[in-house]
Amino acid sequence: MSDDHGPFVLHSRGLSNVNRRRLLAFLALLGLCLSLPAANADWPEFRGPRGDGHADAPGAKPVGLPLHWSETNNVRWKTTIPFRGWSTPVVMGGQVWLTTATEDGHDFFALGLDAQTGQVHFNEKLFHSDNPEPLGNGASMNGYATPSPAIEPGRVYVHFGSFGTACLDTATGKPIWKRDDLRCRHYRGPSSSLVLFDNLVILTMDGVDLQYLVALDQATGQTVWKTDRSVAWNDENVPGQMARDGDLRKAHSTPLIVTIAGQPRMFSAGAKAAYAYDPRTGKELWKVQYNDWSAAPVPVYGDGLVFFVTGFTRGDLLAVKPEGQGDVTDKNVVWKFNTRVGKYSSPLLVDGLLYTVAEEGFLTCLEATSGQVVWKGRIPGKYAASPIYADGRLYFFNQQGTATVLKPGRALEVLATNTLNDGFMASPAVADKALFLRTRTHLYRIEATPGAEAARHTGTPSI
Repeated sequence: MSDDHGPFVLHSRGLSNVNRRRLLAFLALLGLCLSLPAANADWPEFRGPRGDGHADAPGAKPVGLPLHWSETNNVRWKTTIPFRGWSTPVVMGGQVWLTTATEDGHDFFALGLDAQTGQVHFNEKLFHSDNPEPLGNGASMNGYATPSPAIEPGRVYVHFGSFGTACLDTATGKPIWKRDDLRCRHYRGPSSSLVLFDNLVILTMDGVDLQYLVALDQATGQTVWKTDRSVAWNDENVPGQMARDGDLRKAHSTPLIVTIAGQPRMFSAGAKAAYAYDPRTGKELWKVQYNDWSAAPVPVYGDGLVFFVTGFTRGDLLAVKPEGQGDVTDKNVVWKFNTRVGKYSSPLLVDGLLYTVAEEGFLTCLEATSGQVVWKGRIPGKYAASPIYADGRLYFFNQQGTATVLKPGRALEVLATNTLNDGFMASPAVADKALFLRTRTHLYRIEATPGAEAARHTGTPSI
């Protein structure tokens, strides 16, 4: 099994032989892996099939994504998405699923669309809150439907933080189970996406009052394990409104699960510390402490190191050795970089080079093993969405609606810039030969259509 970005990391992320349904899912995905080199057909979670933002496995054939698009070029369909949500679409089996919520946080929905036409087939209201806490950070930065879903054959899992988590049947759009009893005061809105592993749905609940990870049984929704963050806060006498509000204990990151030396490892960035866990049991293996909070980017693993962004204040990018036990702060941090690190966008690792884009568009390329700066540059706009790698290209999406496509390597080389209306807060998804792009108001299927203008779907689902 690969220690890096290899195709068989899929086995450690969401497959099990505990029953016939999961065995069939395992065989289907294993068959997909063994058929390489071929492009991955699905985008099952927030950061893609391996959790690293890569659309295709090493050695796979190109996906065939377009290099250029606009509102009038290479748009196969465009569908209005009601209300507000920054969750990344997930794609599997000819379906696209995403979440949305009313702007006041009273009602929460899952939408299922036909991947070929953009038609909304399922529109399920799942949860209601009589008194949702108002967002403390302005609705432009977060909302009530930011956590991304995850999908496997026959089931899609959606998550709205403490407002509720549900498993839906993808054939009917109806809930198989729901949970709304997992407490956490998110304050500035829920953000961490769920991840799948074996027969577990793993949630991250880093609030101002409670901070923990919890694993639910995929079949029933029952709690399998729960692990509290172990760091000592020591913030009772810290002055300032942020400390009084509880911000110093919050985080927004989504875990990464990989297999190292035959063992699954889950890496998670929280407030004041980054952690390694055993995802089967929730046991904490080690932690690296730091003086930061509101970590949002997903960790990245490769070249024998795991890379964490510490949070909002210092914004350090840490390279950490993945082995060890206990507090490894003093012995596992290989290098640290803290100049214009992306605080919202997750870093992207390609061929030994690590790319990070700061909110203001400052882009830095680092050598992964040494932390040495290869180049620095700037691309237009402000950034919250995480970038992806596909077809030998880097795709970055800004809040103003422009996607900048770069050639990876030891120099900054822009291949194209493409703009859609309304701007990107959600990160992209890739399936078939298409980009599935969620703007603030619409979901697009972007696909090369040589010689003909793509048909466009502009239907609005009813709520």
